[in-house]
Amino acid sequence: MKILVGLSGGVDSSVAALILKQQGYDVIGATMSIWGKDGMAAKSGHKNACYGPDEVEDIESARKIANQLDIPYYVFNCVEQYEQIVLENFKSEYLQGRTPNPCVWCNALVKFGVLPHMAKANNVEFDKFATGHYARIEKFGDKFVLKKGIAQNKDQSYFLYRLTQDQLKNIILPLGAYTKDEIRKIAKENGLDVAEKPDSQDFYDGDYNELLDIKEKDGNIVDLSGNILGTHKGIWNYTIGQRKGLGVSSSEPLYVLQLKKDTNEVVVGPADKTFKKALSATKLNWVSIEKPKDEFRAKAKIRSTQIPVDVLVKPSGDEIEVIFDELQKSIAIGQSVVLYDEDVVLGGGIIDKAY
Repeated sequence: MKILVGLSGGVDSSVAALILKQQGYDVIGATMSIWGKDGMAAKSGHKNACYGPDEVEDIESARKIANQLDIPYYVFNCVEQYEQIVLENFKSEYLQGRTPNPCVWCNALVKFGVLPHMAKANNVEFDKFATGHYARIEKFGDKFVLKKGIAQNKDQSYFLYRLTQDQLKNIILPLGAYTKDEIRKIAKENGLDVAEKPDSQDFYDGDYNELLDIKEKDGNIVDLSGNILGTHKGIWNYTIGQRKGLGVSSSEPLYVLQLKKDTNEVVVGPADKTFKKALSATKLNWVSIEKPKDEFRAKAKIRSTQIPVDVLVKPSGDEIEVIFDELQKSIAIGQSVVLYDEDVVLGGGIIDKAY
């Protein structure tokens, strides 16, 4: 069986390719080139980010790994698709006063979508596609199920909830049963140069304004009563729950509670006002189950690093209401809520309201 492995130049994808080759598969390496902003003045470093000008170094690292493993290697230009799918959504959401998660869209539509499609379009023959994500795929009956990775501190299933059944049946995730320490040990034992390479820490390590490429838009920072406490240069510079860098003085710590696009206001308030009981989500995807009709109990995450919490889920057409057993802090509109049944990823959606 021929397996196309998405190589990022990091230790995880490199070891994924190594493991598959050791298992006897015919392995092919491929990297997507997505950086198309050469000449952009960077205001901060870009190291250890998924999107940045240092992708040239990552491609060379991936090429070196492919040579070391003695596997064919391809680089596909996915700049146009990445900009349309990820960056346009990123910009649109921020200008609406929302907080997007570009990694969610990139994984489902670019890494597991555009990259294997580009490979086939360029006559690269393969049977399945693999990456170095820490998650698992299992088959139950005629259904493929997405599950958490064994290592809870590295589990990346949150970012994969938008995958489809057609994608799952054609994907292999070799690292789902490993810990990060085990992967680095395998890399070191096999002499891979990337054994100690740091992980990517974020989508982009520079100033987000570089990507938004818009003019400043002065507005007011107000309290819950509408009193003006200060000014801002654009609501997109703030996120729900933010405390530092507000530039306003107060007798108690203030947090960003709401970003109001219509009035161009950043609403701030005390810590207790950051807690919400429920949310509604749209743009749903049920990765491992059929679309539910009745309410059900589940676990939920509203950010990738969160420990799943108990919720009641109430489906209603193309939306769900998620009611938390315990109040949740700083639910950000535009982020994803992902639902779990133990280790199984049921599905999720984009948070539209919090209340």
